[in-house]
Amino acid sequence: MKLTKYTHACVRLQKEGHVLVIDPGTFSESKEALAGAHAVLVTHEHNDHIDRPAVIAALRENTTLEVHAPAGVAASLREDAGSDEAVAARVHTAEPGTEFDAGGFNVRTYGGQHALIHAQIPVVANVGYLVDSNVFHPGDSFVVPDGIQVKTLLVPIHAPWSKVSEVVDFVVSVRAPRAFPVHDRLLNELGRGAVEAHVARIGSRYGTSYESIAPGGSVDV
Repeated sequence: MKLTKYTHACVRLQKEGHVLVIDPGTFSESKEALAGAHAVLVTHEHNDHIDRPAVIAALRENTTLEVHAPAGVAASLREDAGSDEAVAARVHTAEPGTEFDAGGFNVRTYGGQHALIHAQIPVVANVGYLVDSNVFHPGDSFVVPDGIQVKTLLVPIHAPWSKVSEVVDFVVSVRAPRAFPVHDRLLNELGRGAVEAHVARIGSRYGTSYESIAPGGSVDV
């Protein structure tokens, strides 16, 4: 499986002619990521994880595209579809603790809610996705998948809701053999270097090889 990282939280997975996109948000090159996709997974409603106009446009242009998202996001996309019932019918509600096929990929869901940003900011639904028992994208949470050994972990390196110790502890808890960054648009290069050095050094003690990857870069997983 080929994994391509886009700016911030968006990744694109490709295997055997199938394409799956996770979190094509407004901070990302969403139109490029969505081109030719068979399925889209959205972790939660924040704009840096879903570019709604771009997703609706992709649904209209690509009649085989399917979208899976938490209930609130799915309802908003169906509303955006207006009277186009064919588009609305390809938007599916994703809930934690389920398993389904999305565009030729097996998907298992975890979590349930977004990490706390502040007591005065409402907590929204967040679904983490494990793809083909391999790649785990947690969205905006540090939920650890149960009952399975994650092979490739996508790590939210920086966020308004986290601190470095929590990022490191997440990597240590999951103990995936490989890890790559997501959720990194708000970091400058100095800050990235500092955070990633901690993640790589401490993660390696627990069997995780952490590798930085720039937007547009790809790896085989």
